[in-house]
Amino acid sequence: MNKKVAKLVSFFTIVLIIGNMFAGCSGKTNDNAAASGTNPSAAEASSENTSTAKASDTSVYPLDTDVKLKVWERLSFTKGSNTGDTEYGKLLSQKTGINVEYLNPPLGKEKDSFNVMIASGDLPDIIKWQWGVASQYSGGANKALADGLALPLNDIMDKWAPNLKKVLQDNPAYDKGAKTDDGIYWGFPMIREDEYLMVFQGPVVRKDWLDDVGLQVPTTIDEWYTVLKAFKEKKGATAPLTYLEVPTTLLTCGGFIGAYGTIRDFFVDDAGKIKYGPLEPGYKDFLTTFKKWYDEGLLDKDFATIDNKTITAKITSGKTGATINNVGGGIGTYMNTMKEKDAKYSVVAAPYPVLEKGGRPMFGQREPAITGMFGVINPKSKNIEIAARFLDYGYSEEGRLMMNFGEEGVTYKMIDGYPTYTELVTKNPNGLVFSECLSLYVNGTNNCSIQDRRYMEQYLEYPQQKEAIPIWADTDAAKHLVPTNITLTEEEAAQYTKIMADINTYESEMYLKFIMGVEPLDNFDKFVDQLKKMDIDKAISIKQAALERFNKR
Repeated sequence: MNKKVAKLVSFFTIVLIIGNMFAGCSGKTNDNAAASGTNPSAAEASSENTSTAKASDTSVYPLDTDVKLKVWERLSFTKGSNTGDTEYGKLLSQKTGINVEYLNPPLGKEKDSFNVMIASGDLPDIIKWQWGVASQYSGGANKALADGLALPLNDIMDKWAPNLKKVLQDNPAYDKGAKTDDGIYWGFPMIREDEYLMVFQGPVVRKDWLDDVGLQVPTTIDEWYTVLKAFKEKKGATAPLTYLEVPTTLLTCGGFIGAYGTIRDFFVDDAGKIKYGPLEPGYKDFLTTFKKWYDEGLLDKDFATIDNKTITAKITSGKTGATINNVGGGIGTYMNTMKEKDAKYSVVAAPYPVLEKGGRPMFGQREPAITGMFGVINPKSKNIEIAARFLDYGYSEEGRLMMNFGEEGVTYKMIDGYPTYTELVTKNPNGLVFSECLSLYVNGTNNCSIQDRRYMEQYLEYPQQKEAIPIWADTDAAKHLVPTNITLTEEEAAQYTKIMADINTYESEMYLKFIMGVEPLDNFDKFVDQLKKMDIDKAISIKQAALERFNKR
């Protein structure tokens, strides 16, 4: 057993060193550790290297232009290899009047392709990327500006992006997340307009198994313990609870650890002060619980190395009865997989756990309105006006409908003012499932636009999915998760990056060792002392300063 544990710990350490955590919530990926300031030369270039359209009104589409833009963006579909070949890509060019050459990285290789492109210096007119997420671009907004990768947009918005300008003026919360501490607008953001779109992940449990063993959906840690024991003893589950440990967002955002008043990251307490979760007493209490569950065979022994494909296989084959996953890739996938195999099969959302019955979860997964995904304009582009007007289309009412619903009369119809998907999407004649078909016509989750609640209301196929979102959203996460788009000064960034690179690795190693019993929990105080020796208090003060500047925007 000790050799197996040691191998798992070693594997996880390697993953931490060579991998990058995904962004799913305000977690370790939310540090826009960046140099402050702007790029004056880029701003000057905006008036020189600009191809113009013949249309006189910037809000009128399609434009009369022969410019062809180069746009780098990740694929949002699986049927095909280039955005330009999709109905979405063709329609967008038709609506805007702009020809586009899409540069799509291979699926699964997006981060590597992005890094190679940035290193080469050969940049397209527009790059759509998670610029506001530190794991995807270390430095965030200020760094992108300082490195000459993103064009300051303050003057650009006044000239050629009236739709985005109006959206930000009308929505102070969006405006706050779309600019730096210095008031510099730097990219065209993806905006989630409703809380219904900001929450999409949480605990999932097999409802048919609960019915079989005579138990209700668990809400407390004690109830979860009872449920997991019943799944093991009465349903034969070999891994009653499993979840994806890499990336750590599932627990960072709350998961079960949130019941103990902490998370595996920085958070904001009730007084507005930054705290580092592993320093809190509740962190030890959580580790104690999970070690017990691990020892009793309630927690998947392979939790440190499992992947999402394996989780799906386990929860659809009777090996697992509970997990933490998304409303689409989790609940939707499980239900689709089993709908022809087992008519009784059902998975439902469970609330984020609490310690006391009737308590309200302090944490949970929650995305901000401004997600971190931005389309930035290359300051050296010769087509700055056209690039700005192309991106601005997504914030017009027509553009918003097109991005979320496709083409009226083809993929949707307006019924009593509600854009309703047609049977081309819901019952595709070529046998494409809803999500596959829709991805060829819209780009509602990976674009510079406003994601529409009505998109998600129809995208969620099963009642279990629709019911999940309000259940998972019933937390105080909005009060306690650190805002995604805080920014650090150049000096802060250098210090913070150095400190947290070592701390993140150390905390993750010790987290596994404590749960697996490699490190006794009696040594928890030594763990805390080591974090302090590694300057965690300095990192906390840096985050606090950044938060206070953000709050003053």
